[in-house]
Amino acid sequence: MEHDDLPPSTPRPATAHPTWWRAPLVASAFGVPCLMLEYFWFRSQDGVGAFGGILYWASALLVLAWLLPHRRSLRAPRMIAAGAGAGCAMLPVLFALALGVAFAAS
Repeated sequence: MEHDDLPPSTPRPATAHPTWWRAPLVASAFGVPCLMLEYFWFRSQDGVGAFGGILYWASALLVLAWLLPHRRSLRAPRMIAAGAGAGCAMLPVLFALALGVAFAAS
């Protein structure tokens, strides 16, 4: 550890993890364009309908991934939130692609 010279009674300084931003950045690079596409796509069809909840969840999870404290101990929750947000954001697009492939194959 870098703080081994401190006595045990001294509180350890909370240092930011140096690469805390990687997981939210990668998830946002894939998720935000999908969210924008889906929002405008569903908005042109008079509302978000059945996929409205998943769009809100995806947005909230991506925001949570960015807003979690930048400590090393929260690396796993940040990666989980970022991955789940990106997955929720890409779900309607992947569903539409799967339907297109299924209809084209039949």
